[in-house]
Amino acid sequence: MHLLSVGSLGSLVFLFATVLRQASSLETVVGMYGQTLEIPCNKGVVKAEDVLITKWKYDKGDRRVGDLLVRTKTESVSIIATDEYKDRINMAANSSLLLSAAKLSDQRTFTCMVVLSLDINEYPVNVVVYKAPAGVEISDKAPELEIGKPTKLATCVAKDANPAANITWLKNNKPLVDGGKGVSIRASVQVDPVTGLSSTSSTLEYSATKEDADAQFSCSARHQVGKELTSPELTFTITYSTETIILQVIAPEPLLEGDNVTLKCVADGNPAPTSFNFHLKGDVIPVKNTNTYTLAHVSRDTTGEYQCSLIDNPAMMASKNVTVNYLDINLSPTGNVIKTAGEALELSFQIDSSGESKVSWTKDNVKLDKEPKFNKLKYSDSGFYEGEVKMGALRRKASFDLVVEGAPVIKQLSKHRSEDGQHKVLICEAEGSPKPSVSWSINGTSYDESPFVNGKVTHKITVVPAVNLTVYCTVSNEYGVDTRDINVSSLFEEVRVDKRDQSDDADQTKLVVGVVVGLLIAAMVIGLAYGIYQKKSKQGSWKTGEKENGSSEEERKLEEKVEENSQKAEV
Repeated sequence: MHLLSVGSLGSLVFLFATVLRQASSLETVVGMYGQTLEIPCNKGVVKAEDVLITKWKYDKGDRRVGDLLVRTKTESVSIIATDEYKDRINMAANSSLLLSAAKLSDQRTFTCMVVLSLDINEYPVNVVVYKAPAGVEISDKAPELEIGKPTKLATCVAKDANPAANITWLKNNKPLVDGGKGVSIRASVQVDPVTGLSSTSSTLEYSATKEDADAQFSCSARHQVGKELTSPELTFTITYSTETIILQVIAPEPLLEGDNVTLKCVADGNPAPTSFNFHLKGDVIPVKNTNTYTLAHVSRDTTGEYQCSLIDNPAMMASKNVTVNYLDINLSPTGNVIKTAGEALELSFQIDSSGESKVSWTKDNVKLDKEPKFNKLKYSDSGFYEGEVKMGALRRKASFDLVVEGAPVIKQLSKHRSEDGQHKVLICEAEGSPKPSVSWSINGTSYDESPFVNGKVTHKITVVPAVNLTVYCTVSNEYGVDTRDINVSSLFEEVRVDKRDQSDDADQTKLVVGVVVGLLIAAMVIGLAYGIYQKKSKQGSWKTGEKENGSSEEERKLEEKVEENSQKAEV
């Protein structure tokens, strides 16, 4: 097949104009400003081996067409363009047009023409070039804002974008809307005549309020490509006249006698006032270049109402109550208190406070349900007593250490056998104070004495009594003596009794059986003897010289004996 030369390509266009097939819809490719743009050709609709010639051209406007480059099946790429594109174009292996350093002027239609053996196809592509703004800048910042007065706050500019960027104003990161309360926004767009890039300007006019004193203003730019850009945050000085004034009391909590109190007058004007009058319970003290006044070493008499006002506007005044807290307690008696058992102890606990207080008591650090009463002292009343008074965070404590003394008394004297059964344990429980000494009238071992608590002591002794005896326990202190005795049986006698008791149960059954059997045998013997006796009596075989039938008295006794033995046998 004969291939056409590049020079004859123009005539081919006219020869085959009737067979041209246009794309049903115009494809659009988006490129980034300054980067290389790849414009596809036919997207694989035509197989590469079927293509004889591939040519790229572009729309120059006014129905004019500019040639860019061409490639035949047997030849490499040939650049035809002689204008600005000659150094920026190339053709990829897949026939795509590669356009470097994309500009806004490249936003036009580029057409890929494919020549086949019997056909010519064209694939037009519309090119759009985007550019994100270079950044956002704020200019013309207002030096300060006055409450209620519309003021040009600043101008925000997003430079060199395509298409133009959109600008949003924000206060404390929340968008401001044109026409909102105190908000007016004017925006404009300027196009660079050389680059064709657009710069967006937005001016914010704002009516400030008192709450804007710490507000942070900023602007952001949004674009079809690239990330959102945000300006640095701005703050403004808000000026306004004093509308309110308050008096603050700076003092420890709770405020006690001897503390220092600072009165601080705070006005909301901006710039803030610097001169004030302090009204101290009838005295007026002016201060300049400060808004504080200190009351040193306050007392309970300092309690009262205090005021402050503006020197240039005395009607602007604030007041505050100051309360000096105090808590005084007086406990009687205190310290070490020594009393005798059975006596009464009267407590006096007086409280003087600036507010409602609560009282609690402990004995030996254990909380009591109520205030202790001592109508008749017991040894168990001895201990360390502490009363605590609370008024808010304020606390006071007073205490006394009570010791109840008296002659010792033995409360109980008891005995029991040890677990191994080899000893007797004697226990003597006594009360008294000071701690009584304990003695026994018998020697023993394993002496054991309990701790002396609440005037009580318990003393144990282990003994092995060989005979029955009476043991005495004696307790004594400086106030007197008490003695009590207890009978203690011999341990060996108890052992013999125990052994006998243990054999009683085993032998009881044998004894009962033996008695029954013996009685039965005795009854039988007596019955037999009685029969022989009767027989011999009738035969006159007795040699007593009495009647044959025997005396009635003997006969009666014999019968009673037989009957008695019979009853025993039945038992």
